[in-house]
Amino acid sequence: MQILYNILATLLVVLAMPVFAVRVLREKGFAERLRQSLGLLPADTLNRVAGKQCIWLHAASVGEIVATSPIVKEIKKELPDAPVLISAVTETGYSMAKRIIPEADAVIFFPLDLPWLCRRVVRRVRPRVFLPVETELWPNFLRAVRAQQVPVMMVNGRISDKSVKRYHYLGSILRAMLDTVDRFCMQSTIDAQYIIRLGADPRRVVVTGNTKYDQTYTDVSDSEKQELFQELRIGGHRPVIVAGSTHKGEEEMVFAAFAAVRGRYPDARLIVAPRDINRGSEVLGLAEAAGFAAGRRTVLKTQAAEPDIVILDTIGELGRIYSLGDIIYVGGSLVPHGGHNILEPAAHGKPILVGPHMFNFKDIYALLGGRGACETVYDAAELGEKLLQILADEQLRAKMGEQSLAIILENRGAARKSALYLKELLAKFSPKNSE
Repeated sequence: MQILYNILATLLVVLAMPVFAVRVLREKGFAERLRQSLGLLPADTLNRVAGKQCIWLHAASVGEIVATSPIVKEIKKELPDAPVLISAVTETGYSMAKRIIPEADAVIFFPLDLPWLCRRVVRRVRPRVFLPVETELWPNFLRAVRAQQVPVMMVNGRISDKSVKRYHYLGSILRAMLDTVDRFCMQSTIDAQYIIRLGADPRRVVVTGNTKYDQTYTDVSDSEKQELFQELRIGGHRPVIVAGSTHKGEEEMVFAAFAAVRGRYPDARLIVAPRDINRGSEVLGLAEAAGFAAGRRTVLKTQAAEPDIVILDTIGELGRIYSLGDIIYVGGSLVPHGGHNILEPAAHGKPILVGPHMFNFKDIYALLGGRGACETVYDAAELGEKLLQILADEQLRAKMGEQSLAIILENRGAARKSALYLKELLAKFSPKNSE
């Protein structure tokens, strides 16, 4: 099975080379991303962590980076002298890590999962421990760290219903990966049951909770909030609706709902943050086609008129921008994408609306929904109606926001638990204890 995986992985990389070549020419920064994915790490970055017993955390994209941020803070409290290396797969994840994890000593792109490449990178970095975030398990990379006797601890572990079915097809590869992990710190008892069902040793599995409850990078002071209002040119306007992490097909529904809000609240403003910031111009065109004056965050200073709708086309700001909204809609949920992180607006004590497609965040969605902090809408008309209902009812708005914040406060502590389990694991694998 491993040989077949390596053949397929190599073939996919070879076939993708023409696509990579085009992206190098068209996408700013892709050349550097490709270089690092091929194991050519910048010398100045490598020198900060290589051979220094670094703690390596790997998070694929933005969501996992958000979960990583509080873990790094706690690791630095417990192990202040240990260098921290963060790796990501996507450009947005890499940029997000640079922005919200200042404690990291180095940030790199993760190598492609080819055997010789992984061996080379692991030998050069020589980490003290490897921490995959959520379900970031890569066969060849785990083989490489196992060969170097590097302990592995999964943090903020999460297994979806679909993943359970898909992983079973990996057979012996899956068994080898799970045997490599020395401890599984899972988000919930359901995730723990799933990983055990897949073949993890139950003695290595613990439930620590979701580290996204511990995030602090979104914290905003009153003065910072006022600065954001002015920068986005919506200061003094009310109410403000924020639609975060929207996907293709959702913005039209959001704009239709906003039109209903404007019918009753002419001074209302809307901030829309497309999940893919490269869609900024496209979403701007949709807003203008819907009859609104719109502006992109990156060019607002050059516009004469104040916008009705601000298109957030930056990386790493959304969590803080949620603090400006009177009501938050979280996207990826009116289309069957699976939803996005609703804990960020909850951390600001905001009423939250989502569509019915929240299967990627089912536990959090059930928790916030069950407490009345988050409500579900099924189309543009319902979104508009629910926005108007909550805006008209100050008591309801306050109650939803209070429940959001209460849930965050009640569930904090996962990052701290993860850091303590890490210390315990490192003590077990210290040279003194291995004699």
